[in-house]
Amino acid sequence: MAKDTLDYYVVPSEDAHQSEYVAASDKRREFVSGFSGSAGEAIVSKSSAYLITDSRYWLQAQEQIDENWTLIRAGSVGGPKDWIEWIGRVKGARIGIDARMLSHEKATLLNTKLSPLDSKLVYPPQNLVDLVWRDKPPKPKEPVYEQGTEFTGKDAIYKLTKIREWIRQQPASTSTSTLGRSSPYTLNLRGSDIPYNPLFHAYLFVSLDTAVIFLDSSKVVDRLAEYLRRIGIERRDYTDLWPFLRKREWGDGKILLSPQTPYAISLMLTHYRYTIAPSHIEHIMSIKNETEIECMKRAYLRDGASFVRFLAWLDQKLNDGYDITEYEAASRLTEFRRKNKNFMGLAYENISASGPNASLPHYSPKRSTARMIDRETPYLNDSGGQYRDGTCDTTRTVHFGRPSAEQSEAYTRVLQGHIAIDSAIFPEGTSGQQLDVLARKALWKEGLNYLHGTGHGFGSFLTVHEGPQGFSSSVPLVAGHVITNEPGFYNEGKWGMRIESALVVRRVKTKGEFNGDIWLGFERLTCVPIQTRMVKESMLTKEEKAWLKEHNQRCLERLSPLLKDDKRAMAWLKREAARGIGLAPTAGGVSIEWD
Repeated sequence: MAKDTLDYYVVPSEDAHQSEYVAASDKRREFVSGFSGSAGEAIVSKSSAYLITDSRYWLQAQEQIDENWTLIRAGSVGGPKDWIEWIGRVKGARIGIDARMLSHEKATLLNTKLSPLDSKLVYPPQNLVDLVWRDKPPKPKEPVYEQGTEFTGKDAIYKLTKIREWIRQQPASTSTSTLGRSSPYTLNLRGSDIPYNPLFHAYLFVSLDTAVIFLDSSKVVDRLAEYLRRIGIERRDYTDLWPFLRKREWGDGKILLSPQTPYAISLMLTHYRYTIAPSHIEHIMSIKNETEIECMKRAYLRDGASFVRFLAWLDQKLNDGYDITEYEAASRLTEFRRKNKNFMGLAYENISASGPNASLPHYSPKRSTARMIDRETPYLNDSGGQYRDGTCDTTRTVHFGRPSAEQSEAYTRVLQGHIAIDSAIFPEGTSGQQLDVLARKALWKEGLNYLHGTGHGFGSFLTVHEGPQGFSSSVPLVAGHVITNEPGFYNEGKWGMRIESALVVRRVKTKGEFNGDIWLGFERLTCVPIQTRMVKESMLTKEEKAWLKEHNQRCLERLSPLLKDDKRAMAWLKREAARGIGLAPTAGGVSIEWD
């Protein structure tokens, strides 16, 4: 920092592709701070060090950082919204950052805040953390492989054609090009560079008549090389991107960059050589075709069967008097998933939490520190498998004893929010952000809330968090969007709960059809019963009781063929489907006709 005359140095959690989860060789923020969460920035000054993260990680961060660090709680009352707002208040400072780890969008916002304060961003030629990281893990070199159309529904040539059609519609010259980081989706390829995410490090350049992927040769086997030739893709080494940009090999036209493009790319160009436009690849990737949706249904069914096998096993062990740790429980669920067809690993690190650990939304147990699952507080499990036919993300909260009145009331309010989202009918043009209040209404009524989002998009054997849709997003929901529904409540230091199911947006036939065929709703992908032990039935409406009964009955019907040879799982499934809520499933008028 002294050599570059820096007052601050920012260490983001992202890698050079703005990934949420990163390879071991890119965990610079974790190396320098000790904090292992997926979101947060480390900022080092000449005399102090700060870790800025949101409410999901406040407690975890406080436990992991040492006395050298000060935790800044982003989103707290009186606190900054995020790290950009925090550093954006600094006057007369030189602030260093690796421009590859900063998106164009964030760099523009930060420069706007800093300029009036006589502060500026500085981009040292080398990453300062890399200079002091002696035992840095090597970069991943696993081969890239093809994801067939039996899973994707559309081949790479079709996707490239759609991208080029979009390029032609942009107000620029005929040699306009686009550079993006969505090569796995566009080219129907997958890799193993990042834990839990079937991604690989590459850049993709697409113009009207050429396409170049910048990908290390170590990841290219003969079959992949032939596939790239067949679909008309030229391959160059990963680092060849920079001379490609410097020499302007695409010609005289402007490059179209998405707001999420690494700022280092923008700096290689000038404002006269590029235009910022919303990512068209992200848009088309978010709208799943029927093949992708049908694949997801099958993946969620198999994953749901594993979840039921696990809950039945855990219920029996605890009832038989065994003590089971959070870590052991998570490992056992992974083993059940591992036996599934098309299993490719976990979608993210298991969240398996009991007692006060369940009040940490992103807690993940370690073998040496995991606590025993108790019978006095709820047990929360948030986990999912990666399958060739879909990415799964499910949360269920269960109780193995006698829940307290406070636990039952909170759980019932969380369930009411979950049902409200699941059963919503809304017109075209409605965003997830506009529906978010439905998930919180029952909690807000008693002054309760949760500080994370209600749900996010997810991939088709890609990342578990995918945009642009979400219940915190102003992007209108459209048929084909997939999104999670996960309200919760966390009693800090005591217990926590969350119920999460995956949904797909569908067209709905309504009785009124006001303004035409514009109505949308949700079809549920997740098939895991919702335990009724903590449900306070007197709080539920007739329609909510019917929804719960119908959901658990549907799980029984759909999972029975997969579990028929597992007596323990079938006994648990039948018991949960029949327990607690006695209303007939046809009551309440909850039947929906999908278009």
